[in-house]
Amino acid sequence: MEYKDYYKIMGVKKEATQDEIKRAYRKLARKYHPDVSKEKDAEEKFKQVGEAYEVLKDPEKRVAYDQLGANWKAGQDFKPPPDWDAGFEFSGGGFTDGDASAYSDFFESLFGHDFSRARSSQQPFHARGEDHHAKVSIDLEDAYHGATRSITLRTPKLDEQGHLTTHERTLNVRIPKGVKAGQRIRLAGQGAAGSGKGGSGDLYLQIEIKPHPLYRVEGRDIYLDLPIAPWEAALGAKVKVPTPGGVVDLKIPAGSVSRHKLRLKGRGIPGKPAGDLYVILQITLPPAESDQAKALYRKMEQELAFNPRAKLGV
Repeated sequence: MEYKDYYKIMGVKKEATQDEIKRAYRKLARKYHPDVSKEKDAEEKFKQVGEAYEVLKDPEKRVAYDQLGANWKAGQDFKPPPDWDAGFEFSGGGFTDGDASAYSDFFESLFGHDFSRARSSQQPFHARGEDHHAKVSIDLEDAYHGATRSITLRTPKLDEQGHLTTHERTLNVRIPKGVKAGQRIRLAGQGAAGSGKGGSGDLYLQIEIKPHPLYRVEGRDIYLDLPIAPWEAALGAKVKVPTPGGVVDLKIPAGSVSRHKLRLKGRGIPGKPAGDLYVILQITLPPAESDQAKALYRKMEQELAFNPRAKLGV
């Protein structure tokens, strides 16, 4: 996927005010509108201009786009980092023209296509502020036990000249026990300020769980790859297993094989019902680094009638 330079498409400088961007859009929209334009590829250019304006007209999307695009040029191969928008507040926004199908893969990789329609610019004097949305990454242990975390959010702001700036604010957020990835936490009154006597909107934090060195998370279920020795797999054993709630004893059945899955009911992320913890057995061979270890392997080769490829007919 290619990186798109929305400023270049709009024909404005990166320092352009919101009014300058609006004027540029109106001019280009008239020039390339498919119903009236005789320009070559007018429909495609009209879509590109609409997409660029969709981002640059919205201070929140524009700040995020500027932050992301600092080291990119138009046409370069591009893949956004998974946490590129962390720390930004996003409101719903709205498509300028058409629907989601009018926007490129580049746009959808950054902002998705689940936007509500834009509100009318002619708002009543007393209007509730917009809701804002942001992502927050937490540790698995926070989801398992609950926690209070301090987060810093960057919020776009227009100065008196109409140029875009940002300011930071810090919030103490209570992470409830049992929260899962994709779940939203609502902070009442922490969104955009209202007009007149209208109340502030709300801030919705979408939870993401950071990668863990031991566990994988799917919903409320947790997965752990557990290395075991060949004799533990063949003869059975009782071994210690780490879980987010502490170490437990686990019985390995005799005759176990690699990738065999054992379930620890209710040991996943708490909830109603609680998730489970699945232990995936991984048989690990001792290294043959000493003469004694090599001799043991040769003895096994000679005394065990074992052909691991027997089912292949060879």
